Order: sequence, then structure tokens, then C-alpha cells
Amino acid sequence: MSKRIDVKDLNVYYGDFLAVEDVNMAIEPRSITALIGPSGCGKSTFLRTLNRMHEVIPGARVEGSAILDGQDLYAPEVDPVMVRRHVGMVFQRPNPFPTMSIADNVLAGVRLNNRKIKKHEAEELVERSLRGANLWNEVKDRLARPGSSLSGGQQQRLCIARAIAVKPDVLLMDEPCSALDPISTLAIEDLMAELKDEYTIVIVTHNMQQASRVSDRTGFFNIAGTGKPGHLIEMDETDKMFSSPSVKDTEDYISGRFG
Repeated sequence: MSKRIDVKDLNVYYGDFLAVEDVNMAIEPRSITALIGPSGCGKSTFLRTLNRMHEVIPGARVEGSAILDGQDLYAPEVDPVMVRRHVGMVFQRPNPFPTMSIADNVLAGVRLNNRKIKKHEAEELVERSLRGANLWNEVKDRLARPGSSLSGGQQQRLCIARAIAVKPDVLLMDEPCSALDPISTLAIEDLMAELKDEYTIVIVTHNMQQASRVSDRTGFFNIAGTGKPGHLIEMDETDKMFSSPSVKDTEDYISGRFG
């Protein structure tokens, strides 16, 4: 299931404004890639290009390519909806559909893709996805209650269950723990470590400790100044990035001198 992404000469524009410039990176399968850097340097913008979510903003466009398992996600014949089926996304704030039950939240993406699903298949999928998100034991007796009745950390795991229910190849996470308490954060981090056996995971995080704990490789983005485009400064094995980065800006950021 898990697949590699090769990003080549990727530029992201909002209208005439160049937001992210000339990104080249290989995102390895069955691993966690962390993207770090100061606010406004294009990490989340870049992350959204990997499933074409940025296109929901008028005037947004991309030059260059993002190739998932040999298929350019930006080829003219590629449907963005299909891209999002293969590349799931979990956002900064937990966003379960508040009026939907816990079970219906899990199935929302599957139903959105117009897949007809029998009742017993739906029940199996709900259980499998909630187990996959380490949430089953906490909610199995209240699947009919609204998703909004859960705690913040549980809601975020529900959103992860919803994302994996459609069986994507890649899971993108945009600061998935920034709204959570430390215990819920640890639960999500443990979950990521389990999920990487099956998925290619890319996470944007402002938390240096989190990046060093959970990721296999880390990419550092930076920006030369307000109104300038974000750049990928360097990318390497996480251990190396945190112990002996090649670029002084990376070292300064990781050690807390700026950002």
C-alpha cells in the first residue's frame, strides 16, 4: 500500500505570488517524513500540494511535478478527487462532522467516493479503521453518539480513522497535535509509529522534540524574509539533521536561535 513520492522542481503560486520555490525531495515509503521550519515558510502549503488540497484556494497553482508511484499527480488527466483518495489528510484542529455519529464519521470519506457499502461491510470497516486509529476500545459502546462528544485527542484519532478508512497510500498530517494536550499528543505519536508500517506519512510540526521522536527523515524549510518564497533548505535522516545539520540556518533553528 505504502508508496514513494518524488517531488521535482515544485513551485507553488497563489496568483502571481510565488509561495514556495523549487522543492526537490524524495519521500520514502513506510516511513515518517517531518517538515519543520518557522511560521510562514511554506511547510503547510507544500504539504497541501501533495494531495492538491491547496487548489481549493482560488488562483493557486503548481509548476513542477509530484510523482506518486510513477504517476504525476499533476498530469492533465489526473482527477484531484482521486488524488485525495490515495493521499489522505489530517488537519491541525480535529474536524469530525459534529452532527454525524462516530461510525458515520469514519464512513464519511468512503461514502463521499460513492462507494456503495453493505451494512456488515460498513460495520467491519468502522471497527478496522477505529482499531487502526487506536480508538476502538474507547468508543465501541457508543458508536451512535456524535463525533463531537469525544475529547480533542479522541476527535483527532477519529479523523485519522476517517482518513485511513478509504485505504490511502499516503497520510499527510498538518500539525496534528498542536491543539492537543501532552497525553493525547503521545497517543497520536505512538499511533504514527504503528501506522508507518502501512503508510507513507508526512507530518508538518512546530515541535522539534516531536520531529526528532517520530520521524525517520526531516526536511527544514525557511524563508529569506516577508514576501519571499519558502525554500527547502536541507533534508536528511532525522538523527543527522538534529545532531549535525549541513546548513547553519538549520542548526540555528533546531537549537532555538530563531523561529
